[in-house]
Amino acid sequence: MSAFAASVTGTVESVNVGEPRPVEVNGHTVWTAIWKSPVRGRVALRGVNLRGDDQADRTVHGGPDKAVYAYAAEDTEWWEGQLGSPLGAGAFGENLTVRGLPVSDAVIGERWAVGSALLEVAQPRLPCFKLGLRMGDPRFLKRFAAAGRPGAYLRVVHEGDIGAGDGIDVLSRPAHGVTSAFVSRALLREPQLLDAALQAPELPEELRAWMAARAENTS
Repeated sequence: MSAFAASVTGTVESVNVGEPRPVEVNGHTVWTAIWKSPVRGRVALRGVNLRGDDQADRTVHGGPDKAVYAYAAEDTEWWEGQLGSPLGAGAFGENLTVRGLPVSDAVIGERWAVGSALLEVAQPRLPCFKLGLRMGDPRFLKRFAAAGRPGAYLRVVHEGDIGAGDGIDVLSRPAHGVTSAFVSRALLREPQLLDAALQAPELPEELRAWMAARAENTS
């Protein structure tokens, strides 16, 4: 991992949390925690969750490599223009709405100092049907995948407290240069990029294994 001066900075615009809630879908109940709302004050980040946050299905959401989801406020504003309606903080189920830092261009394995916590970029967000529920449009998944604005999931290196207004300092960035957006492209649209995406050793082991197997099948 290459170290460099912390010249890349951003700001936490809001910290968003939410508990699982039932949603009626085609006559049956689905539990989801994709509805997140901003909270005031300092929020403790312990284990794999911010205080007051949870996931409905831990088999595909949450856990050590998806402890915190960050999304850029600028990307949310871009989507507002595309959709012609306001969205606001937490619209994509993100825990941290970030301004001034291009989250989707974060390099896998780069480390962020946020409040008193230390986080590491682990992987992009791969949209599931619950994002379609949140947006009220099941076709939104394809739009999200095509837009190349996946945001980033982060793992917790050191626990701490985070609050709106906190600065984000990028303390280190791996030299391989594989970004969250690049991994998303490889997984969702351009499988010929999988071998290049695998140059990021900091990707979750299970995801790396699946990508390697898929790369072999597409070669």
